[in-house]
Amino acid sequence: MSDPHRHHPHDGHRSPAGRWHRLTHRLTPHSHESAAKVDSALESSARGLRALWASLGVLGATALVQAAVVAVSGSVALLGDTVHNTADALTAVPLGIAFVLGRRAATRRFTYGYGRAEDLAGIVIVLTIAASAVLAGWTAVDRLLDPRPVTHVPAVAAAALAGFAGNEWVARYRIRVGREIGSAALVADGLHARTDGYTSLAVLLGAGGAALGWRLADPLVGLAITAAITLVLRDAAREVFRRLMDAVDPALVDRAEQVLREVPGVRGVGELRLRWVGHRLRAEVALVVDGEATVRRAHAIAVEAEHALLHAVPRLTAALVHADPAPVPGEADPHLALAHHAPG
Repeated sequence: MSDPHRHHPHDGHRSPAGRWHRLTHRLTPHSHESAAKVDSALESSARGLRALWASLGVLGATALVQAAVVAVSGSVALLGDTVHNTADALTAVPLGIAFVLGRRAATRRFTYGYGRAEDLAGIVIVLTIAASAVLAGWTAVDRLLDPRPVTHVPAVAAAALAGFAGNEWVARYRIRVGREIGSAALVADGLHARTDGYTSLAVLLGAGGAALGWRLADPLVGLAITAAITLVLRDAAREVFRRLMDAVDPALVDRAEQVLREVPGVRGVGELRLRWVGHRLRAEVALVVDGEATVRRAHAIAVEAEHALLHAVPRLTAALVHADPAPVPGEADPHLALAHHAPG
């Protein structure tokens, strides 16, 4: 059957009206894409932008300090760390652009809006991390083949500590805001910054080896940092791939199914799909209801089901609910006309 649950603007479910309002709320077609939800989405993007620009400033300042020390010391390990920190700072740019685009309203061409720009930013971030790994590795190998002394060892150690402090602050800030607004890209970027902090500490080992006269300590630590960047690259690429493939946490699907089965009038849950659009979730679900129910009753059940999902599933902003009649023995499948359109 055709979907009885069509979306129309409404705002009434939040007001404490009486019985008449609740009755019209059930019977009047409406949507939960209310102004409050739009404001919430805009505010979450604004918070993400603030986190990005603040972390860009901190990491940028840290990278400048490290670059100055690299220029006078010649430490290839610190150079690798500086390159990585610079790349991490620059990832704020594509992600910030994605947050700005995500705030734009949907159009007749981009009917889901521009939230998927975050996924494109994720690709840019992965490529940036890959480029930093290649540069750090090439520099470390070159220094292994042509060892050179490291000077100003105390300054190298101080710059390494500065790198760790800056990255750890950025990591905590990005992860906290990312989890609060539901941005997997921002959380991943925060975890990336935390790993950068640990590679900064590794530079201390190279500085210690150089202080003891071991000339290969610095390039070997540079190679270790390259390996760490490669591990970050693997994890980041996996997360971006999952988001591009519309992967979600299976626990969210289990939670949604449980909530839907508890809605009065729902006899079963058929197809259920969740997908991320930026840092917001959308759902599509087919419910089984009484085949003798009127269109209005089926619509009311679909509305209650969407309402329950919006309250139960974090970051969910919209759900398209389709009501199917419960099968009757001997009755033809109501979807038979669509069977030849099913994927092979």
